[in-house]
Amino acid sequence: MATHPPFIPGAGQGPQGVILPRQRRFTRTGIAIWWREIDRVLLVLVLALMALGTLAVAAASPASAQRLSTARVKLDDLHFFSIHLRWQLLGLMALIGASMLSRDMARRLAILLGAAMLVGLFLVPLIGVNVNGAKRWLNLGMSLQPSEFLKPAFAICLAWILSWRARDPNLPVMALSTGLMILIGALLMLQPDFGSAVLFAGVWFAMVLVAGLPMQRLGGVIAAGLGAITLVYLFYENGRNRIDAFLGGGTAFDQVDLASKTLLAGGWTGTGIWLGRRKMALPEAHTDYIFSVIGEEFGLLVCIAVVLLYVAIVLRVLLRLMKEEDLFTTLAAAGLAAQLGGQAFINILVNLQLFPSKGMTLPLVSYGGSSTIALCLGVGLLLAITRRNPFLERNTFRIGDMGGGLTARKRS
Repeated sequence: MATHPPFIPGAGQGPQGVILPRQRRFTRTGIAIWWREIDRVLLVLVLALMALGTLAVAAASPASAQRLSTARVKLDDLHFFSIHLRWQLLGLMALIGASMLSRDMARRLAILLGAAMLVGLFLVPLIGVNVNGAKRWLNLGMSLQPSEFLKPAFAICLAWILSWRARDPNLPVMALSTGLMILIGALLMLQPDFGSAVLFAGVWFAMVLVAGLPMQRLGGVIAAGLGAITLVYLFYENGRNRIDAFLGGGTAFDQVDLASKTLLAGGWTGTGIWLGRRKMALPEAHTDYIFSVIGEEFGLLVCIAVVLLYVAIVLRVLLRLMKEEDLFTTLAAAGLAAQLGGQAFINILVNLQLFPSKGMTLPLVSYGGSSTIALCLGVGLLLAITRRNPFLERNTFRIGDMGGGLTARKRS
């Protein structure tokens, strides 16, 4: 006679692979808690930006497809758009998955990811794939750009190091963070990738300011930054050429000049999707200069809307941090917001011919594989780190000392 295991109330026993009602309730409860604790406004702003980016890649895809087609290989006009949809799907999965992590798990994941991508940066000059004169990618069955995944991990790892100061003010957190920044900057310049080095340095500078960098050291940091830019100008030929072209006003055939003219060609309301003509001569229309394509086909009003979305995302993070008391959370979220906003700021200024060309994508809008997934992962980690129980900010009640009545008490 077959024997059955003893019945334990609430244990959720059942046939293998079958989710019992209690387990279903647990799953629904976990999702409900996640939805209640994340910043839903920030999530909606990010999804709106990604939706606009999908439309922009669809508009830019024909220009890049025709430019990269050859006599032997003819790319479909929507070639990059169809691939971008797949990357966005993977990015959304990474975003949602990361946002469901606890704060501690998000920090641990970022530390492991940062260590792995730092090893990847060491490997890039040795076994990296050379594209357009730069080694920035590793071929691991698929193209992987370690610097893109290092960006969100760097902000969280740096926040973790700087937060040690709250436990022991004597720890050399400034020296450790500066050494990490110098190491990453040197590895990026070996590729070379001056644009990413500038972005990492900007995020580092913003975070040490938030952490309380002594003002007497501020002058030294600025002087060191100017010295690094001078060395880049003297010894990095590509960077020197871009700076010279920017300061000299460029020519009618410079990428930045073409981008600014494309941006203004559509006026306030644009030519309409797939009706732009200047974009056809624009290199990297689907990546570095997608903001110009948006200007031509959708108009300057939509460009303004894109800028406002980035501003809203950064401000939303800062507003959420105003009630935050944990130093690590404040630093990590501020660093991730600075990274996203800084990259968008640089890309838009390049398209407006107000900054030298940096080869940097417009975050969450441009076509990309590594960049799309890494940026979505960064947003997911940001949502995880800033998760907050809303009930902690509401009125709680206690039994009154007199008369047994309920007395409202606001929790601080």
